[in-house]
Amino acid sequence: MTIFEVFAHEGEESLEVVKPSLDEVIRANSLKYSLIAFGMLLGLAVLALLFKNASDKIKYLLFGVVVVVAVLTTVYLAGSTIYLNQQSQTGGPVHYHADFEIYNCGQKVEIKDPEGFSNKVGTEVVHEHNDNRIHIEGVILDEHDASLGHFVEQIGGELHEDHMAIPAEGGLLEMENGQMCGNQEGNLQVFVYHTKGDSFSQRKLIDNPQDYIISPFGQIPPGDCIIIEFGPEKEKTDKLCTFYKVAKEKGELKILDKPE
Repeated sequence: MTIFEVFAHEGEESLEVVKPSLDEVIRANSLKYSLIAFGMLLGLAVLALLFKNASDKIKYLLFGVVVVVAVLTTVYLAGSTIYLNQQSQTGGPVHYHADFEIYNCGQKVEIKDPEGFSNKVGTEVVHEHNDNRIHIEGVILDEHDASLGHFVEQIGGELHEDHMAIPAEGGLLEMENGQMCGNQEGNLQVFVYHTKGDSFSQRKLIDNPQDYIISPFGQIPPGDCIIIEFGPEKEKTDKLCTFYKVAKEKGELKILDKPE
């Protein structure tokens, strides 16, 4: 469950508490246990130097502890990796990407930059690197983990058919059907460009855009280009992600006249 505490005044940002996934728990535990094991082995090495003239019994004891620590750590790391791969939807780690752009009443929205020493917004598996790109890199335990809505949740927002909240530069930006764009009523709309061979086309996600599963590609294109627009209702978008534009200009892709 995701819990949002929204501070709507004076441009303060939202505070999100996300329950860690099994993958994140195992990843954190693996790091913790590895550091503990390293510390123990280092301590045992120091003891071995201090007691280098000790009896054979003490030496055998120290050696036995070293073996036990090393074996237990290895078993946990190997076992947890195998378990995650068995539980995953894809039989192991994946590396998927999709580009996206967000527009609010025609103005491009820049989402919140990474903070501190981190180079990402989101989790280890689902994140963004201040590059307008969805990164899904790791074990997918459930198909929902690769959805557009899950990505928005992991970076601190939420997405529904009629509402979107996104952590933008300057604070949490909320867009909801019925709000005005100038003198026109705005609606939340999501368009997806996808490829087939050397061509590409777009389609509008009419129902439950949050459930859209990004295409399983690492490069873009053929990975998706997702355009999220809040504004007057329309059938198609004229916006296009940068890497699709480049591929089109180079002649590597051509746009289909009609959506598939």
